[in-house]
Amino acid sequence: MKTGIKKLCIKIMGGLALLSFPFLLNSCGSGSNGNETANQASASIKDVSTDPMQNKGVGPIIQVELGALDEQMVEDGKTIFEANCTACHRVGQRFIGPDLKGITNRRSPEWIMNILLNPEKMVKEDPIAKKLWAEFNGATMVNQNISEGKARKILEYFRTLK
Repeated sequence: MKTGIKKLCIKIMGGLALLSFPFLLNSCGSGSNGNETANQASASIKDVSTDPMQNKGVGPIIQVELGALDEQMVEDGKTIFEANCTACHRVGQRFIGPDLKGITNRRSPEWIMNILLNPEKMVKEDPIAKKLWAEFNGATMVNQNISEGKARKILEYFRTLK
C-alpha cells in the first residue's frame, strides 16, 4: 500500500514539474519579448476592480439571490465541500489553494459559483482568478464537475465561514 501511495506522489510531483516547466522557460528568456510578455501578464493581473465584490466572474451565473441561511443547504454544502475540495482547501489557513474563511466577504456569490463551475475558464478570463493562479504558483483548481445546484449549496456553506 505504501509503495502505491509513493508512486502516486511521484507521478503527481512529476506532473506538477512538467506543468511549471513552460513558465520557467518563459521567465528565463532574454531580450525584450520575454519582458514584454511578463509585463503584459502583470498588467492584466493588476486590472482587478477596486471592489472585487462587483466582479461576478465568467460563466453562467449572473445573479444570485441570497436570503436567510438555509440550514439544510449549509449541511449539504459542507458535505459536498469535504468530499470535493479539502484536498486543496482549508478553512482558516492557506494550503494548496486559498483560505476559504470569510470568502463571501471577499468575493461575490456569482464569482464563487462560477469558479466552482468552471475554474479553467475563470483562470483564463477573470482577472481575480488569474491573480490567484499566479499567487498560488500556477496551481489551477481542478474541475470537480460540480452542478449548479451543488455549487449553490457550497456557497451556502461558505456563508457560514466567517
